[in-house]
Amino acid sequence: MSQQTKPQGLFERSVTLPDPDARDRLARLVGMDDKIKRLSNVLSVLINPAGLQKWLGQHHADGGHLLEAVLRRPPLVVLSGDVGSGKTELAETIGDQVARQEKIDITLLPLSLSSRGQGRVGEMTQLVTAAFEHTYNEAIKFKSSNGVARGGVILLVDEADALAQSRESDQMHHEDRAGVNAFIRGIDRLASGKLPAAVVMCTNRLSALDPAVRRRAADILFFERPNDIQREEVLSRRLSPIGFGRADILALVSATGAGGKRPYGFTYSDIIQRLLPSIVLDAYPAGPIKPARAIEVANSISPTPPFKDA
Repeated sequence: MSQQTKPQGLFERSVTLPDPDARDRLARLVGMDDKIKRLSNVLSVLINPAGLQKWLGQHHADGGHLLEAVLRRPPLVVLSGDVGSGKTELAETIGDQVARQEKIDITLLPLSLSSRGQGRVGEMTQLVTAAFEHTYNEAIKFKSSNGVARGGVILLVDEADALAQSRESDQMHHEDRAGVNAFIRGIDRLASGKLPAAVVMCTNRLSALDPAVRRRAADILFFERPNDIQREEVLSRRLSPIGFGRADILALVSATGAGGKRPYGFTYSDIIQRLLPSIVLDAYPAGPIKPARAIEVANSISPTPPFKDA
């Protein structure tokens, strides 16, 4: 007798959006206004195309050909870029803005890394198929006869290159190929069903994704490390309230940027998860944080090396 994979084993968790925590996390992403707007609009249209139809009717009554061009795309978006550049944080929180914009609830389903299975024949294919089956069944609940979505589902696939890697590799195991085939079938099934659902994939290695997966992407967004202006904003938001002047902030901007023998600067996660906690814990519990010492701490930390997409 075959056993069905339990949904709770497929996903890290299930999150219903809008949610105040997701909204606050999204607001803390600096220097990404363009990406936030672009991704939010793409997902909004994929999940609830009735909004785009209404907009066209108001502003471009003869734009039916444009509507077809937008809506015929598969429900897939790929976020690609360097490690620590904010891809996953944006993917996990963008649904909050979509939910608020479209005035519907969004269910976020982050696919668990365990969905790759443990190498047993047919296991990964079964798990991927089960994940898409659950996504499909959840999304169909929100589909309405008039085309206005009553809700939506976002399936989030982090480290997607490990799950949907190119089948062109001679060294690829047949089980991995079958898993990629199942992944593509899942995307195509969501598309053919015209369901209020979308798949968001995050990867450090865009070139490693299967070409058939990349071709299906409605959009591909590229992420880079924060530049001087973006690092200044991140640092100012957190250090200006405790007395750091602009000169102090700029010194930290310099310390966290490229220079000397290091051709790359800090990532967002290097600043948020490593630098700022190190500055706090260096001062605790002896006394207040001092800018000069904070700069010394920054100079003592090596940023995460870039991930080479080869």
